[in-house]
Amino acid sequence: MRRIRAAAAGAVTLSLVLTAAACGGGSPADGSGSGGGKTLTYWASNQGANLEVDKKVLRPELDRFEKETGIKVELEVIPWSDLLNRILTAATSGQGPDVLNIGNTWSASLQSTGALLPWDAKNFEAIGGKDRFVDSALGSTGAAGQDPAAVPLYSMAYALYYNKKMFRDAGIAKPPATWDELIADGKKLSKDGKSAIGVEGGNLANNIHQVFVLGKQHGADFFTPDGKADFTSDGAVAAVKQYVDLMAAHRIVAPGNAEYAQNQSLADFAKDRTAMVLWQTPGTTFAAQGMDPDEWGVAPAPVASGAPGQGTGINSMVAGINLAVFKSTKNREGALKFVKFMTGDAEQKKLNQAYGSIPPVKSAQQDPAFAGPAVTVLKQTLATSAAALPQVPEESQFETVVGTAVKKLFADAAAGRPVTTESVRAELDKAQQQMPKK
Repeated sequence: MRRIRAAAAGAVTLSLVLTAAACGGGSPADGSGSGGGKTLTYWASNQGANLEVDKKVLRPELDRFEKETGIKVELEVIPWSDLLNRILTAATSGQGPDVLNIGNTWSASLQSTGALLPWDAKNFEAIGGKDRFVDSALGSTGAAGQDPAAVPLYSMAYALYYNKKMFRDAGIAKPPATWDELIADGKKLSKDGKSAIGVEGGNLANNIHQVFVLGKQHGADFFTPDGKADFTSDGAVAAVKQYVDLMAAHRIVAPGNAEYAQNQSLADFAKDRTAMVLWQTPGTTFAAQGMDPDEWGVAPAPVASGAPGQGTGINSMVAGINLAVFKSTKNREGALKFVKFMTGDAEQKKLNQAYGSIPPVKSAQQDPAFAGPAVTVLKQTLATSAAALPQVPEESQFETVVGTAVKKLFADAAAGRPVTTESVRAELDKAQQQMPKK
């Protein structure tokens, strides 16, 4: 749930948000507060069920940091609906925190503002070294050829979650490994008012995550190597059509899913109304919906060949949260100490376990807490078959315009209007026309 909100916030266009920059500010840019250099301000993203849950998780750890270093941390947990706007306002006004969480898909967009501290070799050395982090997580920290704009904090990946009882009742022995198998199984599962798989057709970020992965499977990247939008290639069109056709052609997604944007597909899954869902670490949400862990299973997301890997075997985007430092901080030494603390093994184990995510720090991943079957699938995906969303300054515009195009196509499918290759290409062409020209 929180991950989809994270990416949805990232879909706000930079140009739109920057026009609102004069409307507000944040904490003092020097991060000094009332305690001079002994105080840091930290903007945390909403990772738990609500803001109060995050405060309960984080406050004891921040107090421990103060006890160890003498540096007090003033915590503000910011909802995902506000976080990107707050960050960009701070970047342009000079009034911001010392340290902050960012959705990893925003890294290159925020890097382009020049407001974030670059993580060069010296800064990485101050927190224990760059090689402590998993390569896939580092791939979502900024534009290629530049020093990263942030360091990984929490990692997630997509997988296929399936309802064991619904599979047994349909006579299906194992989860599908290919899209053909998913469609065949889906037709067996879609009956008696129930559907095979849930989607969030009204959620722009979820749409982008799914079609980006399918684009990889069709050999498309949505951007050219020099960073230009390339939304109408044959591979991009095929990816979007394949995703929308789960509803439009194969009818294994209920029409109502075209309007889902607030994780309703997870509620349907937990209530035995839907047999499958493609998601990022939803176990805590299933539990909150009253679903026992024994009732659901997890498998790698499908690929055409049935064998996830690189190239056309990509089956997830690299999802997660990064930790950044404002370049304007007057307590850089304290900020680096805080990043080192938060990415240290002890905190990585505690925080990722609390939030149901995966440590992006290699050594912390080896803890037994991250050795269960479900987590093992996600770790394997991140290590071998996940790809970062395009690390370009226009990534957030991409989420908005293409995510909206997919939403429109799902609405057409739900209304019984034909979704053809031509109509998909037309919607993607409209989206491309809205992108900045290079």
